[in-house]
Amino acid sequence: MLDPRLGRRTVREYRRTCYERVQGRKTREGCVLTVIDDLIEQANGLDTWAQYSLGLGLTALALGIVRFLMKKVILDFVKATSFKWDDALYRPVTQRLYTFIFLVGVQLTLLWIRGEEEDLNVALDPLFSASYILLTTSLASVAIKVMIPVIIERFSNPSSVTVSGSNSLVIFLLRAAVWFGGLYLALDELGFELLGLLASLAVFSLIIGLAMQQTLGNIVNSFMLALDQPFEVGDRIEVDGHLGSVVSVGILSTKVLTIGENLVVIPNNNLVNSTVINHARGGGDGQGRRISLVLDIGVEYDEDISHVKYTTLQLLRECPYILETPEPRVLLNELGEYAKVFRMYAWVEDYSDEFVAKDWLFKNIAERFEKEGIGIPFPTAVEIGATLKESYNKQRKATNVRRARLQMIKEDKALERERSEAKWEIEAITEKLKDPELSRTEREGLEDSLRELNRVLSMFEAGDS
Repeated sequence: MLDPRLGRRTVREYRRTCYERVQGRKTREGCVLTVIDDLIEQANGLDTWAQYSLGLGLTALALGIVRFLMKKVILDFVKATSFKWDDALYRPVTQRLYTFIFLVGVQLTLLWIRGEEEDLNVALDPLFSASYILLTTSLASVAIKVMIPVIIERFSNPSSVTVSGSNSLVIFLLRAAVWFGGLYLALDELGFELLGLLASLAVFSLIIGLAMQQTLGNIVNSFMLALDQPFEVGDRIEVDGHLGSVVSVGILSTKVLTIGENLVVIPNNNLVNSTVINHARGGGDGQGRRISLVLDIGVEYDEDISHVKYTTLQLLRECPYILETPEPRVLLNELGEYAKVFRMYAWVEDYSDEFVAKDWLFKNIAERFEKEGIGIPFPTAVEIGATLKESYNKQRKATNVRRARLQMIKEDKALERERSEAKWEIEAITEKLKDPELSRTEREGLEDSLRELNRVLSMFEAGDS
Protein backbone atom coordinates (compact mmCIF):
# COMPACT_ATOMS: atom_id res chain seq x y z
CA MET A 1 0.00 0.00 0.00
CA LEU A 2 1.04 3.58 -0.58
CA ASP A 3 2.18 5.66 2.33
CA PRO A 4 -0.74 8.09 3.21
CA ARG A 5 1.83 10.69 4.10
CA LEU A 6 2.73 11.03 0.42
CA GLY A 7 1.17 13.92 -1.46
CA ARG A 8 -1.20 13.52 -4.39
CA ARG A 9 1.42 14.58 -6.90
CA THR A 10 3.94 12.12 -5.52
CA VAL A 11 1.35 9.34 -5.67
CA ARG A 12 0.52 10.12 -9.27
CA GLU A 13 4.19 10.13 -10.24
CA TYR A 14 4.77 6.82 -8.45
CA ARG A 15 1.82 5.16 -10.23
CA ARG A 16 3.00 6.53 -13.57
CA THR A 17 6.47 5.11 -12.98
CA CYS A 18 5.06 1.69 -12.12
CA TYR A 19 2.84 1.74 -15.19
CA GLU A 20 5.74 2.65 -17.44
CA ARG A 21 7.87 -0.15 -16.00
CA VAL A 22 5.12 -2.70 -16.64
CA GLN A 23 4.57 -1.43 -20.13
CA GLY A 24 8.33 -1.46 -20.77
CA ARG A 25 8.59 -5.08 -19.63
CA LYS A 26 5.69 -6.05 -21.88
CA THR A 27 7.31 -4.15 -24.73
CA ARG A 28 10.61 -5.99 -24.30
CA GLU A 29 8.87 -9.35 -24.12
CA GLY A 30 6.90 -8.45 -27.18
CA CYS A 31 10.10 -7.46 -28.97
CA VAL A 32 11.71 -10.80 -28.19
CA LEU A 33 8.66 -12.69 -29.41
CA THR A 34 8.56 -10.48 -32.48
CA VAL A 35 12.22 -11.24 -33.24
CA ILE A 36 11.56 -14.98 -32.82
CA ASP A 37 8.52 -14.79 -35.09
CA ASP A 38 10.56 -12.90 -37.69
CA LEU A 39 13.31 -15.53 -37.58
CA ILE A 40 10.76 -18.33 -37.97
CA GLU A 41 9.16 -16.54 -40.92
CA GLN A 42 12.54 -16.02 -42.53
CA ALA A 43 13.39 -19.69 -41.99
CA ASN A 44 10.07 -20.72 -43.50
CA GLY A 45 10.80 -18.52 -46.50
CA LEU A 46 14.10 -20.22 -47.32
CA ASP A 47 14.39 -22.71 -50.15
CA THR A 48 14.27 -26.42 -49.38
CA TRP A 49 18.01 -27.09 -49.38
CA ALA A 50 18.64 -24.08 -47.15
CA GLN A 51 16.04 -25.38 -44.72
CA TYR A 52 17.69 -28.82 -44.71
CA SER A 53 21.05 -27.19 -44.02
CA LEU A 54 19.57 -25.07 -41.24
CA GLY A 55 17.90 -28.11 -39.62
CA LEU A 56 21.05 -30.20 -39.75
CA GLY A 57 23.09 -27.23 -38.51
CA LEU A 58 20.83 -26.80 -35.49
CA THR A 59 21.10 -30.55 -34.87
CA ALA A 60 24.89 -30.32 -34.99
CA LEU A 61 24.75 -27.33 -32.61
CA ALA A 62 22.62 -29.31 -30.15
CA LEU A 63 25.06 -32.22 -30.39
CA GLY A 64 27.96 -29.88 -29.72
CA ILE A 65 26.29 -28.37 -26.66
CA VAL A 66 25.39 -31.79 -25.24
CA ARG A 67 28.88 -33.12 -25.98
CA PHE A 68 30.42 -30.11 -24.20
CA LEU A 69 28.20 -30.65 -21.15
CA MET A 70 28.99 -34.37 -21.07
CA LYS A 71 32.73 -33.74 -21.35
CA LYS A 72 33.05 -30.81 -18.98
CA VAL A 73 30.35 -31.49 -16.40
CA ILE A 74 29.20 -35.10 -16.39
CA LEU A 75 32.62 -36.66 -17.07
CA ASP A 76 34.28 -34.61 -14.32
CA PHE A 77 31.58 -35.74 -11.92
CA VAL A 78 31.98 -39.38 -13.00
CA LYS A 79 35.75 -39.26 -12.52
CA ALA A 80 35.35 -37.62 -9.11
CA THR A 81 33.18 -40.42 -7.73
CA SER A 82 34.66 -43.56 -6.22
CA PHE A 83 32.15 -45.82 -7.97
CA LYS A 84 33.17 -47.96 -10.93
CA TRP A 85 29.71 -48.51 -12.38
CA ASP A 86 29.30 -44.89 -13.49
CA ASP A 87 32.64 -45.10 -15.34
CA ALA A 88 31.39 -48.20 -17.16
CA LEU A 89 28.06 -46.54 -18.02
CA TYR A 90 29.44 -43.20 -19.20
CA ARG A 91 30.59 -44.20 -22.69
CA PRO A 92 27.56 -46.32 -23.73
CA VAL A 93 25.15 -43.68 -22.38
CA THR A 94 26.88 -40.83 -24.23
CA GLN A 95 27.01 -42.78 -27.49
CA ARG A 96 23.30 -43.57 -27.37
CA LEU A 97 22.46 -40.02 -26.29
CA TYR A 98 24.29 -38.59 -29.32
CA THR A 99 22.46 -41.03 -31.60
CA PHE A 100 19.11 -40.08 -30.03
CA ILE A 101 19.72 -36.33 -30.51
CA PHE A 102 20.74 -36.89 -34.13
CA LEU A 103 17.62 -38.91 -34.91
CA VAL A 104 15.37 -36.37 -33.19
CA GLY A 105 17.03 -33.55 -35.14
CA VAL A 106 16.55 -35.34 -38.46
CA GLN A 107 12.92 -36.16 -37.68
CA LEU A 108 12.07 -32.61 -36.60
CA THR A 109 13.77 -31.24 -39.72
CA LEU A 110 11.65 -33.48 -41.96
CA LEU A 111 8.46 -32.59 -40.08
CA TRP A 112 9.24 -28.86 -40.36
CA ILE A 113 10.04 -28.90 -44.08
CA ARG A 114 7.58 -31.49 -45.43
CA GLY A 115 4.78 -31.43 -42.88
CA GLU A 116 3.38 -34.13 -40.63
CA GLU A 117 0.95 -35.48 -43.22
CA GLU A 118 3.48 -35.79 -46.03
CA ASP A 119 3.91 -39.33 -47.39
CA LEU A 120 7.64 -39.51 -46.61
CA ASN A 121 7.14 -38.55 -42.96
CA VAL A 122 4.23 -40.96 -42.61
CA ALA A 123 6.43 -43.74 -43.99
CA LEU A 124 9.45 -42.83 -41.83
CA ASP A 125 7.56 -42.29 -38.57
CA PRO A 126 7.47 -46.03 -37.66
CA LEU A 127 11.21 -46.31 -38.42
CA PHE A 128 12.01 -43.44 -36.07
CA SER A 129 9.76 -44.91 -33.36
CA ALA A 130 11.39 -48.33 -33.74
CA SER A 131 14.84 -46.70 -33.56
CA TYR A 132 13.93 -44.92 -30.31
CA ILE A 133 12.66 -48.20 -28.84
CA LEU A 134 15.83 -50.06 -29.84
CA LEU A 135 18.02 -47.29 -28.40
CA THR A 136 16.13 -47.46 -25.11
CA THR A 137 16.37 -51.26 -25.13
CA SER A 138 20.10 -51.13 -25.78
CA LEU A 139 20.61 -48.67 -22.94
CA ALA A 140 18.58 -50.85 -20.57
CA SER A 141 20.60 -53.91 -21.61
CA VAL A 142 23.91 -52.15 -20.90
CA ALA A 143 22.58 -50.89 -17.56
CA ILE A 144 21.65 -54.46 -16.58
CA LYS A 145 25.10 -55.72 -17.59
CA VAL A 146 26.83 -53.10 -15.46
CA MET A 147 24.48 -52.73 -12.50
CA ILE A 148 23.48 -56.34 -11.74
CA PRO A 149 27.00 -57.33 -10.54
CA VAL A 150 27.12 -54.15 -8.45
CA ILE A 151 23.75 -54.90 -6.86
CA ILE A 152 24.66 -58.54 -6.16
CA GLU A 153 27.99 -57.52 -4.66
CA ARG A 154 26.24 -54.89 -2.54
CA PHE A 155 23.91 -57.42 -0.94
CA SER A 156 26.34 -60.36 -0.74
CA ASN A 157 28.56 -61.30 2.17
CA PRO A 158 32.05 -59.89 1.43
CA SER A 159 33.77 -62.63 3.44
CA SER A 160 32.17 -65.49 1.52
CA VAL A 161 33.69 -67.25 -1.46
CA THR A 162 31.86 -66.03 -4.54
CA VAL A 163 32.05 -67.00 -8.18
CA SER A 164 33.16 -63.99 -10.17
CA GLY A 165 30.89 -63.91 -13.16
CA SER A 166 28.48 -66.33 -11.50
CA ASN A 167 25.71 -63.83 -12.18
CA SER A 168 26.24 -64.30 -15.93
CA LEU A 169 23.12 -66.45 -16.21
CA VAL A 170 20.99 -63.86 -14.40
CA ILE A 171 22.40 -61.09 -16.58
CA PHE A 172 21.84 -63.16 -19.72
CA LEU A 173 18.21 -63.91 -18.86
CA LEU A 174 17.40 -60.30 -17.93
CA ARG A 175 19.07 -58.90 -21.05
CA ALA A 176 17.34 -61.51 -23.20
CA ALA A 177 13.98 -60.53 -21.70
CA VAL A 178 14.65 -56.83 -22.28
CA TRP A 179 15.73 -57.39 -25.87
CA PHE A 180 12.76 -59.65 -26.53
CA GLY A 181 10.38 -56.95 -25.30
CA GLY A 182 12.22 -54.22 -27.20
CA LEU A 183 12.29 -56.16 -30.46
CA TYR A 184 8.61 -57.05 -30.03
CA LEU A 185 7.64 -53.37 -29.65
CA ALA A 186 9.93 -52.27 -32.49
CA LEU A 187 8.54 -54.86 -34.89
CA ASP A 188 5.02 -53.96 -33.81
CA GLU A 189 5.74 -50.33 -34.69
CA LEU A 190 6.90 -51.48 -38.13
CA GLY A 191 3.62 -53.33 -38.67
CA PHE A 192 4.77 -56.94 -38.40
CA GLU A 193 2.23 -59.57 -37.31
CA LEU A 194 3.79 -61.32 -34.32
CA LEU A 195 1.13 -63.81 -33.14
CA GLY A 196 2.04 -66.38 -35.77
CA LEU A 197 5.72 -65.72 -35.18
CA LEU A 198 5.36 -66.35 -31.43
CA ALA A 199 3.48 -69.62 -32.05
CA SER A 200 6.18 -70.81 -34.43
CA LEU A 201 8.80 -69.75 -31.92
CA ALA A 202 7.16 -71.83 -29.18
CA VAL A 203 7.16 -74.98 -31.34
CA PHE A 204 10.72 -74.32 -32.43
CA SER A 205 11.81 -73.83 -28.81
CA LEU A 206 10.30 -77.20 -27.88
CA ILE A 207 12.22 -78.95 -30.65
CA ILE A 208 15.43 -77.19 -29.75
CA GLY A 209 14.94 -78.07 -26.07
CA LEU A 210 14.65 -81.77 -26.85
CA ALA A 211 17.69 -81.70 -29.12
CA MET A 212 19.88 -79.72 -26.70
CA GLN A 213 19.35 -81.48 -23.39
CA GLN A 214 23.08 -81.50 -22.58
CA THR A 215 23.44 -77.83 -23.43
CA LEU A 216 20.44 -76.91 -21.32
CA GLY A 217 21.86 -79.05 -18.51
CA ASN A 218 25.09 -77.04 -18.66
CA ILE A 219 23.10 -73.81 -18.49
CA VAL A 220 21.09 -74.99 -15.48
CA ASN A 221 24.24 -76.22 -13.74
CA SER A 222 25.92 -72.86 -14.29
CA PHE A 223 23.04 -71.44 -12.29
CA MET A 224 23.70 -74.06 -9.60
CA LEU A 225 27.35 -72.98 -9.50
CA ALA A 226 26.21 -69.41 -9.01
CA LEU A 227 24.09 -70.49 -6.04
CA ASP A 228 26.66 -72.83 -4.45
CA GLN A 229 29.63 -70.47 -5.02
CA PRO A 230 32.48 -73.03 -4.78
CA PHE A 231 35.20 -70.82 -6.30
CA GLU A 232 35.84 -67.56 -8.10
CA VAL A 233 37.83 -66.54 -11.15
CA GLY A 234 41.52 -66.64 -10.23
CA ASP A 235 41.23 -69.45 -7.67
CA ARG A 236 43.43 -72.49 -8.13
CA ILE A 237 41.22 -75.58 -8.22
CA GLU A 238 41.65 -79.28 -8.91
CA VAL A 239 38.97 -81.19 -10.83
CA ASP A 240 39.35 -84.78 -12.11
CA GLY A 241 43.14 -84.57 -11.97
CA HIS A 242 43.30 -81.14 -13.64
CA LEU A 243 45.04 -78.51 -11.49
CA GLY A 244 45.01 -74.88 -12.54
CA SER A 245 43.59 -71.40 -12.14
CA VAL A 246 39.99 -70.60 -13.07
CA VAL A 247 39.98 -68.32 -16.11
CA SER A 248 36.25 -67.88 -16.62
CA VAL A 249 32.92 -69.27 -15.50
CA GLY A 250 30.59 -69.38 -18.49
CA ILE A 251 27.03 -70.46 -19.10
CA LEU A 252 28.11 -73.73 -20.73
CA SER A 253 31.56 -74.42 -19.30
CA THR A 254 34.28 -73.39 -16.90
CA LYS A 255 37.78 -72.75 -18.26
CA VAL A 256 40.82 -73.71 -16.20
CA LEU A 257 44.39 -72.77 -17.15
CA THR A 258 46.72 -75.48 -15.87
CA ILE A 259 50.19 -74.86 -14.50
CA GLY A 260 51.58 -76.30 -17.75
CA GLU A 261 49.79 -73.52 -19.73
CA ASN A 262 47.07 -75.83 -21.05
CA LEU A 263 43.51 -74.54 -21.24
CA VAL A 264 41.06 -77.16 -19.93
CA VAL A 265 37.39 -76.60 -20.75
CA ILE A 266 35.20 -78.41 -18.23
CA PRO A 267 31.44 -78.67 -18.97
CA ASN A 268 29.37 -77.41 -16.09
CA ASN A 269 27.58 -80.78 -15.96
CA ASN A 270 30.85 -82.53 -15.17
CA LEU A 271 31.91 -79.80 -12.77
CA VAL A 272 28.77 -80.08 -10.66
CA ASN A 273 29.03 -83.88 -10.53
CA SER A 274 32.76 -83.92 -9.64
CA THR A 275 34.72 -83.29 -6.47
CA VAL A 276 36.28 -79.82 -6.64
CA ILE A 277 39.35 -79.05 -4.53
CA ASN A 278 39.82 -75.30 -4.04
CA HIS A 279 43.44 -74.53 -3.12
CA ALA A 280 42.66 -70.84 -2.60
CA ARG A 281 40.99 -69.11 0.31
CA GLY A 282 43.47 -70.43 2.81
CA GLY A 283 42.38 -70.33 6.41
CA GLY A 284 38.78 -69.60 5.41
CA ASP A 285 39.24 -65.86 5.74
CA GLY A 286 38.17 -65.09 2.19
CA GLN A 287 41.56 -64.04 0.85
CA GLY A 288 41.89 -65.03 -2.78
CA ARG A 289 45.03 -66.28 -4.56
CA ARG A 290 46.86 -66.82 -1.27
CA ILE A 291 48.37 -70.29 -1.18
CA SER A 292 50.02 -72.46 1.43
CA LEU A 293 53.60 -73.60 0.99
CA VAL A 294 54.59 -76.96 2.47
CA LEU A 295 58.20 -78.14 2.06
CA ASP A 296 60.16 -81.06 3.52
CA ILE A 297 63.88 -81.06 4.22
CA GLY A 298 65.96 -83.92 5.66
CA VAL A 299 69.06 -83.62 7.87
CA GLU A 300 71.50 -86.11 9.33
CA TYR A 301 70.60 -87.90 12.56
CA ASP A 302 73.41 -86.36 14.58
CA GLU A 303 72.07 -82.81 14.02
CA ASP A 304 70.46 -80.93 16.88
CA ILE A 305 66.70 -80.53 16.39
CA SER A 306 66.49 -77.07 17.92
CA HIS A 307 69.41 -75.87 15.83
CA VAL A 308 67.76 -77.07 12.60
CA LYS A 309 64.33 -75.64 13.47
CA TYR A 310 65.75 -72.24 14.48
CA THR A 311 67.92 -71.94 11.38
CA THR A 312 65.08 -72.93 9.06
CA LEU A 313 62.57 -70.64 10.78
CA GLN A 314 64.91 -67.67 10.42
CA LEU A 315 65.17 -68.35 6.68
CA LEU A 316 61.37 -68.49 6.38
CA ARG A 317 61.10 -65.12 8.08
CA GLU A 318 63.80 -63.62 5.84
CA CYS A 319 62.20 -64.85 2.59
CA PRO A 320 60.66 -61.84 0.77
CA TYR A 321 57.84 -63.96 -0.65
CA ILE A 322 56.61 -65.41 2.64
CA LEU A 323 53.76 -63.66 4.49
CA GLU A 324 54.29 -62.63 8.09
CA THR A 325 50.71 -63.60 8.91
CA PRO A 326 49.98 -66.48 9.34
CA GLU A 327 53.25 -67.09 11.13
CA PRO A 328 55.53 -69.61 9.36
CA ARG A 329 56.27 -72.81 11.27
CA VAL A 330 58.85 -75.61 11.26
CA LEU A 331 57.97 -79.02 12.73
CA LEU A 332 59.78 -82.33 12.93
CA ASN A 333 57.59 -84.42 10.68
CA GLU A 334 59.31 -87.78 10.37
CA LEU A 335 62.17 -89.91 11.64
CA GLY A 336 63.07 -91.49 8.35
CA GLU A 337 65.34 -94.38 7.61
CA TYR A 338 68.28 -92.17 6.80
CA ALA A 339 67.30 -88.68 7.96
CA LYS A 340 65.29 -86.49 10.30
CA VAL A 341 62.62 -84.91 8.10
CA PHE A 342 61.44 -81.40 8.99
CA ARG A 343 58.34 -79.85 7.42
CA MET A 344 58.09 -76.11 6.73
CA TYR A 345 54.68 -74.41 6.72
CA ALA A 346 54.31 -70.95 5.22
CA TRP A 347 52.02 -68.78 3.11
CA VAL A 348 52.68 -66.84 -0.09
CA GLU A 349 50.43 -64.01 -1.21
CA ASP A 350 50.03 -64.98 -4.86
CA TYR A 351 50.25 -68.08 -7.01
CA SER A 352 52.98 -66.55 -9.14
CA ASP A 353 55.22 -66.36 -6.05
CA GLU A 354 54.97 -70.05 -5.17
CA PHE A 355 57.84 -71.45 -7.20
CA VAL A 356 60.17 -68.49 -6.87
CA ALA A 357 59.63 -68.78 -3.10
CA LYS A 358 60.61 -72.48 -3.26
CA ASP A 359 63.66 -71.59 -5.32
CA TRP A 360 64.70 -68.92 -2.80
CA LEU A 361 64.21 -71.23 0.18
CA PHE A 362 66.00 -74.25 -1.23
CA LYS A 363 68.97 -72.17 -2.39
CA ASN A 364 69.33 -70.33 0.91
CA ILE A 365 68.75 -73.46 2.99
CA ALA A 366 71.61 -75.19 1.20
CA GLU A 367 73.91 -72.20 1.78
CA ARG A 368 72.82 -71.59 5.39
CA PHE A 369 73.05 -75.26 6.34
CA GLU A 370 76.56 -75.42 4.92
CA LYS A 371 77.49 -72.30 6.89
CA GLU A 372 75.94 -73.68 10.09
CA GLY A 373 77.50 -77.08 9.59
CA ILE A 374 74.15 -78.86 9.24
CA GLY A 375 74.55 -81.95 7.09
CA ILE A 376 72.01 -83.06 4.48
CA PRO A 377 72.18 -86.86 3.98
CA PHE A 378 72.51 -88.42 0.57
CA PRO A 379 72.77 -92.08 -0.56
CA THR A 380 76.26 -93.54 -0.74
CA ALA A 381 77.56 -96.73 -2.30
CA VAL A 382 80.80 -98.65 -1.97
CA GLU A 383 82.06 -100.62 -4.96
CA ILE A 384 84.16 -103.60 -3.82
CA GLY A 385 87.22 -104.38 -5.87
CA ALA A 386 87.03 -101.29 -7.95
CA THR A 387 90.18 -99.82 -9.29
CA LEU A 388 91.24 -96.36 -8.17
CA LYS A 389 89.98 -93.77 -10.62
CA GLU A 390 91.69 -90.57 -11.54
CA SER A 391 90.82 -87.82 -9.06
CA TYR A 392 88.77 -84.88 -10.26
CA ASN A 393 90.48 -81.55 -10.78
CA LYS A 394 89.24 -79.70 -7.68
CA GLN A 395 90.63 -76.35 -8.85
CA ARG A 396 88.76 -76.60 -12.12
CA LYS A 397 85.56 -77.54 -10.25
CA ALA A 398 85.90 -74.61 -7.91
CA THR A 399 86.32 -72.27 -10.89
CA ASN A 400 83.23 -73.69 -12.57
CA VAL A 401 81.23 -73.35 -9.38
CA ARG A 402 82.21 -69.70 -9.00
CA ARG A 403 81.38 -68.99 -12.63
CA ALA A 404 78.00 -70.69 -12.32
CA ARG A 405 77.20 -68.82 -9.12
CA LEU A 406 78.00 -65.45 -10.70
CA GLN A 407 75.91 -66.31 -13.75
CA MET A 408 72.97 -67.47 -11.63
CA ILE A 409 73.10 -64.23 -9.64
CA LYS A 410 72.66 -62.32 -12.90
CA GLU A 411 69.89 -64.66 -14.04
CA ASP A 412 68.03 -64.37 -10.75
CA LYS A 413 68.28 -60.57 -10.82
CA ALA A 414 66.99 -60.49 -14.40
CA LEU A 415 64.05 -62.75 -13.55
CA GLU A 416 63.17 -60.71 -10.48
CA ARG A 417 63.36 -57.50 -12.50
CA GLU A 418 61.10 -59.03 -15.16
CA ARG A 419 58.56 -60.08 -12.53
CA SER A 420 58.61 -56.66 -10.86
CA GLU A 421 58.19 -54.83 -14.18
CA ALA A 422 55.34 -57.14 -15.18
CA LYS A 423 53.51 -56.53 -11.88
CA TRP A 424 54.03 -52.75 -12.22
CA GLU A 425 52.71 -52.76 -15.79
CA ILE A 426 49.70 -54.84 -14.74
CA GLU A 427 48.84 -52.25 -12.09
CA ALA A 428 49.28 -49.40 -14.61
CA ILE A 429 47.11 -51.10 -17.26
CA THR A 430 44.45 -51.95 -14.67
CA GLU A 431 44.33 -48.26 -13.72
CA LYS A 432 44.04 -47.21 -17.39
CA LEU A 433 41.14 -49.61 -17.93
CA LYS A 434 39.13 -47.57 -15.38
CA ASP A 435 39.03 -44.63 -17.84
CA PRO A 436 35.45 -44.42 -19.19
CA GLU A 437 36.59 -42.55 -22.32
CA LEU A 438 38.60 -45.50 -23.65
CA SER A 439 37.47 -46.65 -27.05
CA ARG A 440 36.67 -50.26 -27.73
CA THR A 441 39.87 -50.72 -29.73
CA GLU A 442 42.03 -49.15 -27.02
CA ARG A 443 40.34 -51.26 -24.33
CA GLU A 444 40.89 -54.48 -26.30
CA GLY A 445 44.55 -53.58 -26.84
CA LEU A 446 45.07 -52.97 -23.13
CA GLU A 447 43.32 -56.23 -22.27
CA ASP A 448 45.59 -58.10 -24.70
CA SER A 449 48.63 -56.55 -23.04
CA LEU A 450 47.24 -57.51 -19.64
CA ARG A 451 46.84 -61.13 -20.71
CA GLU A 452 50.40 -61.19 -22.07
CA LEU A 453 51.78 -59.83 -18.80
CA ASN A 454 49.84 -62.43 -16.85
CA ARG A 455 51.45 -65.08 -19.07
CA VAL A 456 54.85 -63.70 -18.07
CA LEU A 457 53.95 -64.14 -14.40
CA SER A 458 52.57 -67.61 -15.09
CA MET A 459 56.03 -68.74 -16.20
CA PHE A 460 56.94 -68.82 -12.54
CA GLU A 461 54.16 -71.34 -11.95
CA ALA A 462 55.69 -74.02 -14.14
CA GLY A 463 56.04 -77.41 -12.52
CA ASP A 464 53.97 -79.65 -10.30
CA SER A 465 52.24 -78.43 -7.23
